[in-house]
Amino acid sequence: MPDRETMPSAPAPEVSERAAALPQEALKIASGYAFSGPALHLGALLWDGTCLPDAQIRVPLAMLNRHGLVAGATGTGKTKTLQLIAEQLSAQGVPVFLADIKGDLSGIAVPGRPDARVEGRAKDVHQQWTATGFPAEYYALGGIGRGIPVRATVTGFGPVLLSKVLRLNRTQEQSLALIFHYADSKGLELIDLKDLRAVVTFLTSDEGRQELKTIGGLSAATAGVILRSLTAFEAQGASGFFGEPEFDTAELLRTGEDGRGTVSVLELNAVQDRPQLFSTFLMWLLADLFHDLPELGDVDKPRLVFFLDEAHLLFDDASEAFLESITQTVRLIRSKGVGVFFVTQTPKDVPADVLAQLGNRVQHALRAFTPDDQKALNATVKTFPKSPYDLEEVLTNLGTGEAVVTVLSEKGAPTPVAATRLRAPESLMGPVGQEALDRAVEESPLYERYARAVDRESAYERLTDDRGGQGDRRGRGAKGPDEMRDAATPVEGDRPSAVEQVVGSGVFKSLARSVGTQIGREITRSLFGTARRSGRRRR
Repeated sequence: MPDRETMPSAPAPEVSERAAALPQEALKIASGYAFSGPALHLGALLWDGTCLPDAQIRVPLAMLNRHGLVAGATGTGKTKTLQLIAEQLSAQGVPVFLADIKGDLSGIAVPGRPDARVEGRAKDVHQQWTATGFPAEYYALGGIGRGIPVRATVTGFGPVLLSKVLRLNRTQEQSLALIFHYADSKGLELIDLKDLRAVVTFLTSDEGRQELKTIGGLSAATAGVILRSLTAFEAQGASGFFGEPEFDTAELLRTGEDGRGTVSVLELNAVQDRPQLFSTFLMWLLADLFHDLPELGDVDKPRLVFFLDEAHLLFDDASEAFLESITQTVRLIRSKGVGVFFVTQTPKDVPADVLAQLGNRVQHALRAFTPDDQKALNATVKTFPKSPYDLEEVLTNLGTGEAVVTVLSEKGAPTPVAATRLRAPESLMGPVGQEALDRAVEESPLYERYARAVDRESAYERLTDDRGGQGDRRGRGAKGPDEMRDAATPVEGDRPSAVEQVVGSGVFKSLARSVGTQIGREITRSLFGTARRSGRRRR
């Protein structure tokens, strides 16, 4: 809580009119949420066990690119909080990305149904509740589930994220990065997992072993671990997640014809038993956005707000390089107009360096049934600013749909801690019917673009052609290795020019072959080792 000397000397106009009705401490808290600019309404202040609807708790729209945390035990209302925030962002013209772990968020496109609980909540917090649906697109990871398929190429995904998915150790991760480096330098596009398998197999063969010798090489043991990990990964049905057409994350930045932001809902219910995979894919989407979006600086409203559900899965068994990349991405992507909210059970699930970047907090109830629970509760209380609440007691007694809130004010300072009864979402609080969802997906303008997988020439085909077709080429009069080496040695007076040397080099030929498939794309790598594509078109 800010020092009392820094609090406004007089309450804001919308608070002062009702000052007589509020206890003094509650008035001080409410004054910290009386913003002059556009803001999202979270709910009404809870004080001494009573809901005070005249003290509205809000978060400035301009501060939602300063990132945040939505936390709480299972069943405390985190999903409805995401839905509530997403609705208001959409209404303000801000696109939203939601990872739908349980399949409960698809109803955001459908007007909600009034009932006694909704009407009671609206009355409690002075909410003018109106059943409203919001523009939405539905996606499914790798096309598993109901939604437009979201795929990534192995080249685009990069070695750091793939190492996380394959659960490789640091040495194996470094070797995988070397394999990607080789493929990039030779114009060998890694579209799907069979491409990566082909490159690893080639680099451990008699023919390919020398290719990496000057830069460290690839041991047979490490290659074996990578290949076995790929086999196990494919056995889990992961092949469909990698391929083309690769999803263009610019699709997440769309707005509807009425100016409302599109809510992109990625259904993960069908792959929730593969948390390592989907959590890392979510990070790929964010890293891809980071690479391609321009710097905006301070903005009146975010360009996109991205919710990472089950965030603790990102950090479980994460390498130091992976954690550093997450921290750097979160720190820098704010200036590109993107806000990131981590959704998890307790703040301790998020590393301290990442937690330090988060300006907005919505903490639902925590339970203290075990010594570990009590330890987590104590740690959570210590992460809040000083407040007049007994937070340990408050956090264990909050009801469903209630939370402790602190956000950044319009000046960037933390607001007073406020126990809050949250508003009710205005869209359907639950999944839509399967027929309606299928219809929405198939009628989307994006469906034709991404629905059908494409398997074009890439590393697998090129390596197979180069090795398997060698005998046929010799049969047609092609030179063998010795003849080719002799022919490549110039005789006196017949030395090739500098241009001829470059054009005749293996690297040039490899790059020339890749131009047809890559449209001259240069592959460089940035955070997480994901590919930056200079030729990618952005909407």
